[in-house]
Amino acid sequence: MAARAEDLLPVEYFHVVFTLPAEIARIALRNKRSIYGLLFKASAQTVATIAADPKRLGARVGMTSVLHTWGSALTHHPHIHMIVPGGGLSMDGTRWVACKPGFFLHVRVLSRLFRRLFLEGLAALHRAGQLRFFGELTALADADAFAEWLARLRKIDWVVYAKPPFGGPEAVLAYLSRYTHRVAISNHRLVNADAGTVAFKWKDYRVKRGDRMRVMRLNTHEFIRRFMMHVLPDRFHRIRHYGFLAGAGRKRESRTNPRAARRHQIGGTRPTTG
Repeated sequence: MAARAEDLLPVEYFHVVFTLPAEIARIALRNKRSIYGLLFKASAQTVATIAADPKRLGARVGMTSVLHTWGSALTHHPHIHMIVPGGGLSMDGTRWVACKPGFFLHVRVLSRLFRRLFLEGLAALHRAGQLRFFGELTALADADAFAEWLARLRKIDWVVYAKPPFGGPEAVLAYLSRYTHRVAISNHRLVNADAGTVAFKWKDYRVKRGDRMRVMRLNTHEFIRRFMMHVLPDRFHRIRHYGFLAGAGRKRESRTNPRAARRHQIGGTRPTTG
C-alpha cells in the first residue's frame, strides 16, 4: 500500500467494472490463463482507445486493474475492477488533460468496443488452438460451431458498469487495501462448519430494499468445489497496471518529460477538460 500511495495523483478517480457474459465464463473455467489474460488486455485496451479519441478525452490514461472471479455465493463471475485517474497526459506529453467533474467515459461506448476486442481476441485464441473444451462444450472445438457461438455473443449487451467516483486519492487507497488481495470468501462470512456442511453468509442482490444478507448451507464437497473455481493459475498476476501507471510507462514519462511526470505538477497545472 505504501508503494501504491506514491502513485496516487491529486485528481478525481473513477471505478469501472468489466464483466464477462455467463457463456464465456463457462469456458473460462478450463481456460483460466487465456481467458483471464484476454479480459485484462481487452478491458485496458478499451479504456485506452476511447480515452485517446479526440472526441472523448484525447489523452493517454493510466489504470489499475484487479481481477475478481467470484460472486457472493461463490459462483463463477469473472470481472475486472478498474481504477482510473480522471484524466491523462496530452498526446504530446506536455500537459494534464482532466475529464469533466463526475464523468469519465460513456459506458455504452466502452461496452461495445470491449465486446468487439474481446471476441476478436477469443477468435484468435481458438485459431491458435489455445482453448480447451470439455463435456457439453466439446462441440465448440469445431471452427464452424465456434464461429456460430461467437455470432450470438455479438448480439447481446455486455455489462460495463461505472460506479460513483471515489472521493479522492485517500478513498482509492482504502479500496485497494480492502479488495486487492481478497480471496473468494473471508473468514468473517463463515457461520459454521462440520464434516458434512459449511454455512456462510452471502448477499442476495435480487433484493432491492432491506437486508440482503442470507445464509447458504452447502455440503462440504460442493463448498470446496466452488472455492477451488477461484484458484488462479500459478504465477498469474491478478493486479496489473496499464498506461502511464505501468512500470515502463512511469519510467518513460519520467525520462522524456520529468515535469509532466511529477505528481505535484499534475496537481498544480490548470486542468484542460475534455
